[in-house]
Amino acid sequence: MLGILGLLAGISLLIWLALRDVNIIFASVLGAILVIVTNGLPFAESLTQSFLLSDLGAFTFAGRFFLLFAAGAVFGKVMGDSHAATSVAMALVRLLGAHRALWIIVLACALLTYGGVVVFVVIFASYPLGLRLMKEANIPKRLFCGALALGAGTFTLTALPGTPSIQNVIPTLALGTDLFAAPLLGLFGGAIMFVVGMIYLERERVKAAANGEGFEAGPRDVIPDFAEIEKDVPHPLLAAFPLVLVIATILAPRLAQSAGVEAAWVTFASSQPILWPSMALIFASVAAVVLFPLVRKNPLQTMGLGTQDAILPLMATAAVIGFGGVVAQTQGFALFTKAVVGSGLPPHLSVFAASSTVAGITGSSSGGLQIFMTTLAEPFLALGLHPEELHRLAAMASGGLDSLPHCGAVIAMLTITQLTHRQAYKDVFVVTVLVPILATLAATGLAMGMS
Repeated sequence: MLGILGLLAGISLLIWLALRDVNIIFASVLGAILVIVTNGLPFAESLTQSFLLSDLGAFTFAGRFFLLFAAGAVFGKVMGDSHAATSVAMALVRLLGAHRALWIIVLACALLTYGGVVVFVVIFASYPLGLRLMKEANIPKRLFCGALALGAGTFTLTALPGTPSIQNVIPTLALGTDLFAAPLLGLFGGAIMFVVGMIYLERERVKAAANGEGFEAGPRDVIPDFAEIEKDVPHPLLAAFPLVLVIATILAPRLAQSAGVEAAWVTFASSQPILWPSMALIFASVAAVVLFPLVRKNPLQTMGLGTQDAILPLMATAAVIGFGGVVAQTQGFALFTKAVVGSGLPPHLSVFAASSTVAGITGSSSGGLQIFMTTLAEPFLALGLHPEELHRLAAMASGGLDSLPHCGAVIAMLTITQLTHRQAYKDVFVVTVLVPILATLAATGLAMGMS
């Protein structure tokens, strides 16, 4: 009992500190120490192994994703300093209207993630574009976070059949399903996430305008007046080329495989789900340097500053992941997962409860889903659940409570956008926690009705 209470206290402390804008790295260490002490874990081993070096450890995460974060930050810096992001944003505004900025961001992020671009890359890649769109439409910057989170972190992450996200891949390894498992449930839940999420964001946009709330740049945001830089802004088609190059490079091995191409580069790219997107971002950054005179003058300094911008988001995210690594080692966590299976709830609802809560405790949908599939998939299959239904419902459920304030992706997004939990988390919470939970429960009800 003490261990379970300590587990809950550690998570509550981390969330409480995050909401009060305490440094998230410091907060993660404090929360981890509280969990270690109250659960009687070996202190030194838990900090050096579970928190830092385990599969869910901070250093493991930082080492695995360093190149991706660095490449993403470099790409964002080059696109911003070259005014390429401004050019694309202004073209979209002229084509669709400034008032549709939120739609543009949501759909652009959704296309990126459904195309295989990982969430962290989408945050870096979309930020310069989103800044200009938000300023042009005079929409509060907090709603950019909401739009980014809806497009990149909900329906394309867990629901839509065929998405190459890690959340859709993990169940295939445990259950023998494919990425298109239970397509009806996925389309049904994904549609609810998109529609309800957009209704909320548009309502908030209208309310903000009525209340006189507009765009305010962050302390490190540099957004020159368009009239002053118009002569230096590249043509929209040229400016969009690096963005297209990123997506095309990431998708190239998948397209080559589907066409039956057998080549060394295809095998290499397919085996490197992190390195290949990092290389795509670097290719696009180099192309931008060649194309755009403003960054061609001093490219190494621009890229160096971009790399520097990656350090804080990487370490903040890694610290929260490390906290999840400590939590996953506790006996209280193991007891909880067993209790959910034997709760007496209908199996479909038990899947929802177990996957959601494990992801919420670890602050990671992929980490929580990995733990769920490793420890709970077999018991649920034994209860008679179809593997495809288990795949889709567990994946969708992992994308709800994972986005509580200690979620690594949320921390990274807020750090990159220079916003605090107090400023932006309410909108993120609605579109990435409440809406996915609603959609997953609806899909669960549909599955129960079809059984």
